[in-house]
Amino acid sequence: MSRLAQIQTSFTSGEMDPLLRARVDLTQYYQGLDKAQNVVIQPQGGFTRRPGLRWLLDIPSAGAPQSGCRLVPFEVSTTQSFMFLFVHNRAYIYADQVLMTNINGSGNDYLATSIGSTVIPTMYWTQSIDTLIVVDEDLAPVKIVRGANNTTWTISTITFDDTPRHAFDVVKYTPYGAMTPSSTTADNITLTYTHLDATPNGTAQAGANGTITLSSAMSSSNERFPGLFVQLTGNTGSGQSRLITAYNGTTKVASITPDWDTNPDSTTLYKITGFASPAIGQFVNDVEGFGRARIVKITSDTVAEAVNEVPFGDTSAIGTTSTSGAWELETGYEDAWSSTRGYPRSVTFHESRLWFGGSKSLPNSLWASRVNDFFSFEIGDLLADDAIIVTQNTDQANSIVAMRSGRDLQVFTTGAEFFVPQADLDPITPSNIAVKSATRRGAKAGIRPQASESGTLFIQREGKALREFAFSDVELSYVSENISLLSSHLIVQPLDMALRSATDTTEGDMLLIVNGTSTADTRLSAAAQSGTIAAFVLLQSQNVVAPSYFQTDGSFLNVGVDVEDIYVVVKRTINSATKYYLEVFDNDRTTDSSLQYFSGAAAPDQSLPGSTTASSLSHLEAATVKVIVDDVVQTDKTVASGAVTLDAAGSSYLEIGLDYTAEVKTLPFEPKLASGNVQGQRRRIVEASPICDSTQNLSVNGYEIPFRTLPLTLGEGVTAFTGTKRIAPLLGYSRDAQLTMTMTQPLFCTVLGVEYKVSVGQ
Repeated sequence: MSRLAQIQTSFTSGEMDPLLRARVDLTQYYQGLDKAQNVVIQPQGGFTRRPGLRWLLDIPSAGAPQSGCRLVPFEVSTTQSFMFLFVHNRAYIYADQVLMTNINGSGNDYLATSIGSTVIPTMYWTQSIDTLIVVDEDLAPVKIVRGANNTTWTISTITFDDTPRHAFDVVKYTPYGAMTPSSTTADNITLTYTHLDATPNGTAQAGANGTITLSSAMSSSNERFPGLFVQLTGNTGSGQSRLITAYNGTTKVASITPDWDTNPDSTTLYKITGFASPAIGQFVNDVEGFGRARIVKITSDTVAEAVNEVPFGDTSAIGTTSTSGAWELETGYEDAWSSTRGYPRSVTFHESRLWFGGSKSLPNSLWASRVNDFFSFEIGDLLADDAIIVTQNTDQANSIVAMRSGRDLQVFTTGAEFFVPQADLDPITPSNIAVKSATRRGAKAGIRPQASESGTLFIQREGKALREFAFSDVELSYVSENISLLSSHLIVQPLDMALRSATDTTEGDMLLIVNGTSTADTRLSAAAQSGTIAAFVLLQSQNVVAPSYFQTDGSFLNVGVDVEDIYVVVKRTINSATKYYLEVFDNDRTTDSSLQYFSGAAAPDQSLPGSTTASSLSHLEAATVKVIVDDVVQTDKTVASGAVTLDAAGSSYLEIGLDYTAEVKTLPFEPKLASGNVQGQRRRIVEASPICDSTQNLSVNGYEIPFRTLPLTLGEGVTAFTGTKRIAPLLGYSRDAQLTMTMTQPLFCTVLGVEYKVSVGQ
C-alpha cells in the first residue's frame, strides 16, 4: 500500500464525455471533470458557482409563450442597447433590465407586431444602427425602428423599391397583333401594341376561379387571345387584370393566371388589352429577328415602358394585326418573395449591402441590395453597385439557413458551409461574385451562428456537435473544427444559442446553448437533459474550451445576450401552474427567479423591509425558497400570499429565490506512475485541500468546510475566505477515488485548484 499526492491546478477541460473515462493518456484528462453542474469554469483554471437569476417578468398568457419565444438583442449605440422578447404578436422591450412601458403612448408595455408564434422559433434578424430587420420564410420582412426615445417605436412590413424577380414557370406566347419598339439604341424604350381589331370588350357570361366566359360575340379562333390580358372594368370583380393563358373559341372560355381574387359573373364588364399590370417584369422578344426588352411600366392598354436587354434590329412593327408568331411574350417572372412563393430565411448586412439568403421556393439563392440602397434589388446594367442575385447549384440540397458577415460573407446551409471570397479585398460586385464551398458539415436550422474570437460558431445539422467555421492559413480556406468533441454529451437537441463576449481580461467568451428534452443520450441524466444550458467558456488563444451545464428548477427555453447581460426565458411550475418567466443572470445573486431587497432598489427589486415580512413574491407563490439576509442563510420558507416571514430582519441586504445545486466531481484518480496505472486498484482519498478564493460555502465528499471564525457572533454573516482549507481524514475505498465538491448553501464559492492525497491498495 502506498500514499500518493495529486494536485489539479486547472479545470479548463470542463465536464468530459463519459466515453473518455479511460483516456488517461490525454492531457485534457488531468484538467477535466466528471461533473460540472451549475458552475462556470474560469479561463485561469478554477471554477465558480454560476450566477443566480434575477426575475423580471411573468410573460402574459396573451402572448402564448408556450408556443414560442425569442430573445433578440438590439444595440443602437455604444451607450444604448435593448433586449426584445418576442412572443405571439408582441415584443416586450428591455433597456438595462428595465421594461419599457406605455409604448407609443398606447398604455401597453409591449409593441404590437405581426410576428406570430408560428415563425418565432425560426425567425432570423440583423440590424443597422436604429433599424432591426426580422425575416422568416413565412413572414414578409419586417423592420422595427427606434424613435426619439426608448418608448417610441415603429414596426412595418418593408416596402422594397425593387423586388427581385425569378422565372418560376416560364411560358412563351405568340399573340396576335403587332409590336413596335421606339428605339434600337436607347436603354429605356416604349413598346406599342396594335390590336388585330378594336379593343374587344363586353359582358362576361360566367366565371370561375381560373376562367372567364367571354361574351358570345367574341372570336371563335382558339389562337386569338392567349398572351393578351383581360381586365375587369365593372361590376363583380372590377379592377382585376389577368394574363390569358388559353382560349376555347367554341365555348368562349378564357383561362387566366393567377386565379381571380373575386370571381367574375354574368354581370362583369371586361376588355381585352395588349398590356396590363401583370405584364410588368415580363419580356417581349422578336422571334423572327432579334431584340429583347423587359417591361417595367404600363402606360396604357397598348403602350408599355421597357428596358432594352438586347436592342431590336429596327423600329418597324414586328408582326401584323392579323397574324401571330412574329413576337412573343415571355411570362412566368414573379417576385422572388411573396405570400405564395415564401420570403427570405436569413439576412445580414455586408459591405454596405443588405443580403438575404434562401427562401421557401428558392432555398439556395442569395440576394444583395444595391450599395447603400438597402431596399432596392434592381439588377440594372450589372454595374459595380447594382444588386446581385446568385444561386448555389451544387450536387446536393443545400438550403441556406444562416449567414454571417465576417472576414468574408459566410453562408451556412443544411448540407455545407460556403463563403464569398474577395481577392485582394476587392468589393463584391455582380461581375466578380463567386460562392465557394468550404466544408460539408451542415448547420442546424433555427439556431443563429455566433461570432467567436477566431471564427463563427455553429451547431451541426444533426444538433450533436458545436463547430467553429474559421479561416485556415494552412489550408487557405475555411475549416469546421469540432470544438465540443470532448463534451458532446452536453449538447442535447439544441434549441437556441447566444454568446457573451469577455468583458475583461479575467474572463473568456461564454457560449450558451439551450438544450431541448431528449432521453436518447444516456450519458447524461434525464434531469440534465431537460431544458439545461450547456455553457462553454472559450479562450482559444490559450486552448481553453471549458464546458459545464446549468440547471434550474424548471427548463431553460431561450437565451439572449445584451452586451454583457444574459437573458433567459424559463418555464417553471409554480403553485401547480405552468409559468413562463423572463430572467437575467446576475453575478451578485446565488438563487434563481430571485428578488433582492436593499436601500434604493430599482424595480422589480424592492426596498429593504423594515420588519420581518418580505412581500412582492407572488411569482413564487407556494414555492419553497431560500432566504439570505446579510450573508446569513435563514431557514427555508414557503411563499404564501406573495410574502414570507423572515427569521430576522436584515440591515443591509436580503435575497429570496429558488435554490439550485452546484456540484463538481473530479475524474477518477490516475497518478501517472512509471510503474503503470492504478485504474484497477482500490483507492481512498485520505485528505483534500481545496484552494479557495472569496468562498463562503463548500462541501467536499459530504464534509462541510467551516468558513465562520470563532468567536461566533449571533446574526453575523459568513466572511468570504481566500486561501487553502484542509479536510482530513476522508474515509472509504473505491475503484475511482473521486472528489465531489458541492455548494450546499446559496452563498458564493470559487475553487482555484485542489490538492489531495490518495492511499492506493490492491
